Amino acid sequence: MRDFLVVATLFNGHALCGVDESGKLHLPTFVTRTLQSMQDRDTLVIGRHERDACLTGYPASLAPRIHADLERRRIAEEAVAPDIHHMRSRRAFGLSEHVGIDGEGRLALPLFARRRAGIDRLALIVGAGPVFEIWDPEQARIADDAELRALADWHLELQHAA
Repeated sequence: MRDFLVVATLFNGHALCGVDESGKLHLPTFVTRTLQSMQDRDTLVIGRHERDACLTGYPASLAPRIHADLERRRIAEEAVAPDIHHMRSRRAFGLSEHVGIDGEGRLALPLFARRRAGIDRLALIVGAGPVFEIWDPEQARIADDAELRALADWHLELQHAA
């Protein structure tokens, strides 16, 4: 069985990025360097995370693998939770958008997704293997993950010290 998490290149790192009034941000080096090794390096899919209060970003070429994983999960859970598949599919495909990356490594966060994640002037970008997460740093500070909270605190301390 194929697993969509098996990809040639993974996002590994973290950075705090400024977001301008129009929702544009410069992607951190760990993201742009990873994208350079991919065919579809100029287009990302940005959408709401399945569980956490953040966004996810991934190369558009990963979408078929995500669909295959959703289908595998649908079949496995069909008898016990048939409605969850529709929510997952809607979130993965209906509430996500393809976003271009300009020549300077900037992307414009989709307005609806940005609003749902509460991202305003800062975004904490965290590598998560085949995807990367885009957090409002204040949301990351109250997340369930103690390490993510510590990371957000650290980045915000550095931001205030600068």
